[in-house]
Amino acid sequence: MSEAIRSGELSPEDLLTAALARYNAVNPKIQAVNMLHETYARNLLAQRRVAGTSSQGALAGVPLLFKDLNTTLQGTITSNGSRLFKDSPPAERTSTLIARYQQAGAVPFGKTAAPEFGLTTTTESLAWGQTHNPWNLAMSAGGSSGGSAAAVAAGIVPVAHATDGGGSIRIPASYCGVIGLKPSRYRTPSGPQHFEGLFGASVANVVSRTVRDSALFLDAGQGHETGSAYWCAPLERPYVDELQRDPGKLRVAVVRRSLTGAPLESAIAATLEQTIKHLSALGHELDELTLNIDPRQLFGAHGTVIGTAVRAQIQDREQVLGRAATAQDLEQITRVNLERSQGTRGEDLYRARQTFESIGATMEQQFDRYDVILSPVTGSLTPTLGLLSLDQPWDSYVGHAMGSAGFTVLANVSGQPAISLPLGMSDNGLPVGMMFTARLGSEDVLLRLASQLEQTSPWADRRAPV
Repeated sequence: MSEAIRSGELSPEDLLTAALARYNAVNPKIQAVNMLHETYARNLLAQRRVAGTSSQGALAGVPLLFKDLNTTLQGTITSNGSRLFKDSPPAERTSTLIARYQQAGAVPFGKTAAPEFGLTTTTESLAWGQTHNPWNLAMSAGGSSGGSAAAVAAGIVPVAHATDGGGSIRIPASYCGVIGLKPSRYRTPSGPQHFEGLFGASVANVVSRTVRDSALFLDAGQGHETGSAYWCAPLERPYVDELQRDPGKLRVAVVRRSLTGAPLESAIAATLEQTIKHLSALGHELDELTLNIDPRQLFGAHGTVIGTAVRAQIQDREQVLGRAATAQDLEQITRVNLERSQGTRGEDLYRARQTFESIGATMEQQFDRYDVILSPVTGSLTPTLGLLSLDQPWDSYVGHAMGSAGFTVLANVSGQPAISLPLGMSDNGLPVGMMFTARLGSEDVLLRLASQLEQTSPWADRRAPV
């Protein structure tokens, strides 16, 4: 798109008009976008016309949707998928990452739906309703970045901002048949509201149709943020340049068993076998790997951090409102989470942080032997809407949530980058993603391999029927 802008073939206004037309055609069916900011986008384009900068930047004119969760655009509301925040005041500042995209030429024009506080792997909320999978409207689009993945899969935009604190980029990317790269811990900025998401477990990037777009947005968004105590050292070359380089012969470890130990559905197992054969044919060296990670310790630490973070966020809002949140403000699981986190002590958070670091070290040791770890993104196909909602008993919610994130949450706790690629389709027409994980800071390895697979196992011709 940006190349067409620079060549004069298209104008930024043409791209925005096309995105809005597609939004009007499909969003009533899928409910991927929950807030439209067309006036903001039109004003931004007008300012750039006057300044003569419409064609400047690597993302010149690219229409951008971004996730309605802990991400702000000056003058607009961020609801965090919650009725408690739905009438919050407009943001005074734009999130650093969105500002970087905008500085590179992107045009923010709306927000994508997310579940309340990103607490589940589907995108359903009492605040905004259900987001439907463009491949089958009865199915979930995944979460918590399901609105972004559905918008890309349905062709509203070619790329959309997303965040990932337990699989929230990779799971919806897999369910919706798009690409989802979770960067390394601290690769992209989280501020200026919060400089560190979930002790670094939560990180932002995009979901996209092409590997090139993922690389372009990573180039535009990465880098140290003033005020942040941590950052991931940048690559010497732009990530988009890595796509032209041969990945070489990689040592690939295959992980077949998730942290929960649940068996793989047949479509997932078949795609994994196809991927193994394809990688072998490309000359990569494959080996089987069983990870020695204590799932109770991992999920316990992860849950402690998330529960405390959500509790603090709710308390901050209560202070602004001058009243306590009620059952009309918060969904059932959020309320239970609030109650369960009351007893969390400082030493509990300290131990959780230690667990993150020890598991990160354990995983880094695996990359002394391997370049990449291959696994499914999830052990099952996308579920029907309602199964993963926040309106259910705690025990069933925990079981469903842990099951869907049994492969993905490890990279959040350990900090490594991981990417979901749309490498398969089930017999009933649902996408199947495979996940590749690399050493901390090695997004270049993942992007080179993803580019090779995109060329040799192309998925660009697949289109959701919505």
